[in-house]
Amino acid sequence: MDNIHETTMDWLRDAHAMEQQAEQMLSMFANRLENYPELKSRIEDHSRVAVNHQKLLQGCLERAGESPSAIKDIGAKVMGFGQSISGVMVSDEVVKGMMATYVFTQMEIVSYNILAAAAVHSGDAHLLAVCNQILAEEVAMSEWLQNHIPQITSQYISRMAQNSDRAKR
Repeated sequence: MDNIHETTMDWLRDAHAMEQQAEQMLSMFANRLENYPELKSRIEDHSRVAVNHQKLLQGCLERAGESPSAIKDIGAKVMGFGQSISGVMVSDEVVKGMMATYVFTQMEIVSYNILAAAAVHSGDAHLLAVCNQILAEEVAMSEWLQNHIPQITSQYISRMAQNSDRAKR
């Protein structure tokens, strides 16, 4: 049983770090978006959601007498910063940023499905409830992106075809 508990705690720490990475990546992407107000608003909202997820996960860790991993959290913030900075170098930042956000959201969905399964296995109803809440929010973000990627991509292409400086961000 100790191995299952330790593995679940490691996964919780990973999820906490993942949410810090998401917050960093999303907030920097949103700060650079200038000409896509609906996307900017949604990204800003989801960045705030990531902060709430961190708090929920930290609460789960504390309930178990554990704490987040400072090393994982710092590493995740550095990775989030690196991901967001890479967008500055490309001419289609808005498209690449949406793609990265969508892919990252899919990773989060898988992670929370795994944590939920661990919670069921260990009988931790509180952790299961937290995972299900976070999972629903990640699925909603994924669906929003999936529904808006064609429209935003079309806006980008139209602006690019007009040689508009407004296309990139």
